[in-house]
Amino acid sequence: MTKPEAIIIGGGITGLAAAYEFAKAGRPAILLEPRARLGGVIETETVEGCVVERGPDSFLAAKRAGLDLIHELGLDSEVIGSNDQARVTYLVRWGQLVPMPDGLLMMVPTKLMPLVRTPLLGWRTKLRMGLEYFRRPPRGPVGDRPVADFIRDHYGQETVDYLAEPLLSGVYGGSVERLSVRSVLSRFVELEERYGSLTRGVLAARRRALLHRKTDGNSSGALFQTLKGGLGQLTGELERRIQGKIEIRRAAAEGVERTAEGYRVRAGGEAIETAAVILATPAWQAGRLVRGVEENLARSLEGIEYSSSMTVAIGFRQSDCGALPAGFGFLVPARERQTMVACTFVGAKFPYRVPEGTVVLRCFAGGAEQEAVLDLDDGEILKRVLGELQELLGWTAVPLFTRIARWRRSMAQYTVGHELRLGFIHNRMKELPGLYLAGNAYDGIGVPDCIRSGREAAVRALEQPSSGRT
Repeated sequence: MTKPEAIIIGGGITGLAAAYEFAKAGRPAILLEPRARLGGVIETETVEGCVVERGPDSFLAAKRAGLDLIHELGLDSEVIGSNDQARVTYLVRWGQLVPMPDGLLMMVPTKLMPLVRTPLLGWRTKLRMGLEYFRRPPRGPVGDRPVADFIRDHYGQETVDYLAEPLLSGVYGGSVERLSVRSVLSRFVELEERYGSLTRGVLAARRRALLHRKTDGNSSGALFQTLKGGLGQLTGELERRIQGKIEIRRAAAEGVERTAEGYRVRAGGEAIETAAVILATPAWQAGRLVRGVEENLARSLEGIEYSSSMTVAIGFRQSDCGALPAGFGFLVPARERQTMVACTFVGAKFPYRVPEGTVVLRCFAGGAEQEAVLDLDDGEILKRVLGELQELLGWTAVPLFTRIARWRRSMAQYTVGHELRLGFIHNRMKELPGLYLAGNAYDGIGVPDCIRSGREAAVRALEQPSSGRT
């Protein structure tokens, strides 16, 4: 048997992207994944003619790694964008859905009148947000701090509670009191250092971007993009491309050891020798696997926190429901939260995914502050979610179908000090040639970030001098 040049541990999108690079190069590798299904948190079902995502439903188009891979795989014709003409997001306040005011870049205001008119924020907060433009001189580099402290310093506590917290809970599933501003909102930190005022900095950046678009003739497309048949199309095509070229073993990695010629991976009762190992797993799992290689590295990896999440997809006959508010969905701030963190109106965001006469709501629960909700049984979860939907939308319709997915310890948390932790991890990795980290725990949590990190790790493994070919 040909000795594998690499063992890729983890069969999610990150591991599949790494395996694809080895398959393209015609070089032997083994992909280890204990679950029967490849793709990790990307999982798509078709139910009653509806495309239902159990995990992520799309990716940011601005991050090119996703679209570049889709193009390479010949899936361009399957790409669809979000219906941005309808991109209104609501926030829950006083038990009501209140539209986010126009002109907000996350929590930074760029238009005066929508801010003045919104009932989402009180007058004291509105005044503070308006004066922030004038009262903030450039301050230069500042150390890391929680997102909440950063936003509170600029715009006050109410902005933290009703903008920053729900927006970032929907993306990271974490606490704004613990998430690192330098890792989560790095662009805003740069603007603060240069301009002082975030509002002034964002407006200046927008002017530069507009000038650039006029100069080069480019126009921006949809904010979010995906595939008509769901992101499962992407992982399914990657799996098809590696079949017969990469050995796929349905076994859990139990440990990694260093050898004179590379590494030894224990899996399924066997010890497999290889020149390189790509750890395409959550950081906490990577830490356990490398404990016998480097104790300090293992502790640092295990120190990266994770939160858990849950998706609850509910389909209704449109004739049984009232009208949906025009928009993509709503976010529930922690101060208003019961069970749901957010809800997406699937047919409004991606019209291709829901046939006429059907409504699909994709609800989210869990996160760093509500881990225990994942332990509730499906019946209790549905009872709670349907009750909250009834309170907010006035619906009493019986669902046509439901799908619940639990993703435990799946969402990496970039807490304060994340940059320092990463610096230490990268320094330790330099002493371990042939060992590579990839996934959402390091330099980005989105699908394109995972694709990029998996492919980059594979390219480095393929280029390493001691390839281990026999």
